[in-house]
Amino acid sequence: MLETFDPVTQETLLELEKTQKQFWNVYRPTAEFLHNLIKTEGFVSGLEVGTSNGYSGIWLGKALKANGGKLTTIEFYEKRYSVAKQNFEKCGVADIITIRPGSAKAVLEYLPEDMMFDFAFVDANKSESIDYFRLIHPHLKAGGIYTTDNVLSHKEKVQPYIDAINAHPDYRHTVLDLPAGLSFARKLR
Repeated sequence: MLETFDPVTQETLLELEKTQKQFWNVYRPTAEFLHNLIKTEGFVSGLEVGTSNGYSGIWLGKALKANGGKLTTIEFYEKRYSVAKQNFEKCGVADIITIRPGSAKAVLEYLPEDMMFDFAFVDANKSESIDYFRLIHPHLKAGGIYTTDNVLSHKEKVQPYIDAINAHPDYRHTVLDLPAGLSFARKLR
């Protein structure tokens, strides 16, 4: 899918991949999967928890922009969201991305009741995964997709979330064998 991106985006993504470990970015196969999922499903409203340097946000943003949509992304560290903002501008997605700075739990707790998403991608503090799920659930549309990265690489920390989503009657859940493990759930109602 990268070959369809403009040269600046291609170069930016390749540069960001060199800092993957420093910024805890998703791996390319996971980013490509999410990008293709959003485009295929026709999603237009996305939520990302954990902006970091913007690597995954570029992938998500490109797909959402192609669908005429928007992305809301949350990042605690000012240095990271400042870098992400620059990367979003370089890659032509800043116009459809809103960065909400602050603690993910605090930002999610105060989302407007009527703010709804087709898609959520969580890649933040793993021990808070269960909290993110509880806070995002009321904002995810029926038929929407909820994803969480690192569920195999950080299995112990995310186990309460895995147990909760597996037991929740509104979701059909599986773990995809992508690098680090991706929790993938469709909201049924």
